[in-house]
Amino acid sequence: MTINHNFFLNLAFQLAEKNLGQTEKNPSVGSIVVKNNTVISSGLTSVTGRPHAEFNALDKIKNTKGSTLYTTLEPCAHQGKTSPCTNIIIKKKIEKVYYAFEDPDKRTYKKAKKILLKKGIIAKLIRSKKYKNFYKSYFINKKFNIPFISAKIAISKDFFTINKKDKWITNIFSRKIAHLIRSRHDGLLSTSKSINYDNSLLNCRINGLDNYKPALFIIDLNLKLKKNLLLNKILKKRITYLITYKSNIKKAQIYKKKGYKIILITSLKNKIDFILLFKKLYKMGYSRVLVESGLSFFNTLIKNGLINELYIFKSNKKLRKNGKNNTTLKYLKNIQAKQISINLNNDKLYKKEF
Repeated sequence: MTINHNFFLNLAFQLAEKNLGQTEKNPSVGSIVVKNNTVISSGLTSVTGRPHAEFNALDKIKNTKGSTLYTTLEPCAHQGKTSPCTNIIIKKKIEKVYYAFEDPDKRTYKKAKKILLKKGIIAKLIRSKKYKNFYKSYFINKKFNIPFISAKIAISKDFFTINKKDKWITNIFSRKIAHLIRSRHDGLLSTSKSINYDNSLLNCRINGLDNYKPALFIIDLNLKLKKNLLLNKILKKRITYLITYKSNIKKAQIYKKKGYKIILITSLKNKIDFILLFKKLYKMGYSRVLVESGLSFFNTLIKNGLINELYIFKSNKKLRKNGKNNTTLKYLKNIQAKQISINLNNDKLYKKEF
């Protein structure tokens, strides 16, 4: 019988996608247990990162002897807050293990295979073409100790980023996908200027994700965030940070009493300053951060090479005299992004990976 390994690995990746951006510093992993060419169990990394996917897939079933485990990432082989996944794989008498990526964590990298082979368990790496970039964010986390930085921006057909007549540029279909993109991040980064202008909540307004609200980081260097924002009414239900200068520590206490958490920085003028800020966010446990801001802040990040992934939503409509840009569009226009095949009712979505 010919076994389609990629079929089962793709199923595992579909599971892993569910908790992408919700597993803190741990990668979101999907695992499938197969016996006699039939799926008998499955699991994914739990929200907050533990237990791991392999444990979740194997712990809930009894008769796994002679089964095959398909998992998106090399099973962990080190003792952390929980036992290594190689332990339960051995205990459950799994016969074969196939995985799509080697774990860049030095405590596990290429070790799982050696441990499993010693116990007579076949362990093999099968790279996935379809999901070749799935763990790009995790690799960046591990290599640089910073979050993976995504960004999204909306433009009209005639290249305006502000609609003077309406709050929206794109249609409801684009906005639903934007909410889905938000849900795959554990943090959202914006500026007080953008928040004040849009009076936005930056939550996930989509069925099934209504209660998921990534932590919100607002850069407010001079503490100009308005007092009558919708955001102020839900501070008890959502983690919201204000990033401001250390010199504003006394004034910041007013915002802290309202429910904002405060992050104090010395400077935010150049690439090094931003990297130091991002490292701080990663140390706090945030691994995937989505930037939603105006064009000025967007330009700063693009110019300094600080974005790893960019989504561009383009409306099918021209704004003409109702359109506006507060600054140059040259950086956005120079980006060669690839169109994503998705039906947005005449809107278009482009993606660029840097």
